[in-house]
Amino acid sequence: MKRAIGIIALSLAALVIGCSKSGSGTASSTTGPSAGGKRKIVIGIVAKSQSNAVFQAAHKGAKDAAAELGPKYNADVEIDIRTPTDEDATKQAEAIEALTRRGVDGIAVSCSEAATVTPAINSAIEKGVSVMCFDSDAPDSKRFCYYGTDDDSCGRRVLDELAKAMNNTGTIAILAGNQSAPNLQKRVAGVRDELKKHPDMHEVNGEGKGAFFHQETPEKAAEALQNAQNANPGIQGWALVGGWPLFTTDALKWAPGTVKCVSVDALPAMLNYLKDGHVQVLLAQDCYGWGHKSVELLLDKIVNNKTPENVRVIDPLQRVTKENADEFGKNWEKWLGK
Repeated sequence: MKRAIGIIALSLAALVIGCSKSGSGTASSTTGPSAGGKRKIVIGIVAKSQSNAVFQAAHKGAKDAAAELGPKYNADVEIDIRTPTDEDATKQAEAIEALTRRGVDGIAVSCSEAATVTPAINSAIEKGVSVMCFDSDAPDSKRFCYYGTDDDSCGRRVLDELAKAMNNTGTIAILAGNQSAPNLQKRVAGVRDELKKHPDMHEVNGEGKGAFFHQETPEKAAEALQNAQNANPGIQGWALVGGWPLFTTDALKWAPGTVKCVSVDALPAMLNYLKDGHVQVLLAQDCYGWGHKSVELLLDKIVNNKTPENVRVIDPLQRVTKENADEFGKNWEKWLGK
């Protein structure tokens, strides 16, 4: 009788300890055996906005990587996309918190505003979730790595290409996107630093005053660009650190070639501006790779506890011109699944 009572007491104690652990606030991992004995791994993706085609390509890349790499790790890899409909750093933070509560194994995030998102990133990591950034970094967070463009170099390349198109002389303006986005801030700074090497080129309205910020939607970007050009008809060249207005048709109201334009990104709609001469050079980012490479890095971290040698994994920009626009455009058939 005494032995039976002792066994019951030990069982109750174990149950209490188990309940205490499950209620401790630590994310319960979704990693575990699934049907067929495969490991179950869930990865969350939090990009900037659902409406932006560059992030649609990133979503596709993440899903493709999950399907391609799952067998390598004997795992069923699920991609849980929690990207806000429109840019909103607070909603991104909430998405990271929701993914953490779900107990995902990893998260990849492109930060609309680093300060707002960083506490959620750090909290997820403290609860055992592997977190990395892509496209737009949160360098002061505990994320294990960043994948994407070197933004300072990106801004410098935009200005360098624009200077060549303008024969190193004239007045320029910068279309700068979300003023709070850390990646865009660095690109603008890169444009301005490179501009110092060209004494016969200047920002409209004076040094440090020629950047035009806007909500990162095609319509708002096109409106900001057109208003700036109308108010400052002396602008002879545009440095677009993101290609937002070129996602629409008829965003550039000047005759082809009369105002020079160099932009980051090379989406399908943007290629038409190259072909008709409104844009001289596009610098393509690895939008598809933001998702695909992020899943690669996360799986290596989750399964093998392996981090890249360099915390910043940089992918070079690809120069796209009128001559190679059609060939580059074939990538989008895969990237957008069309």
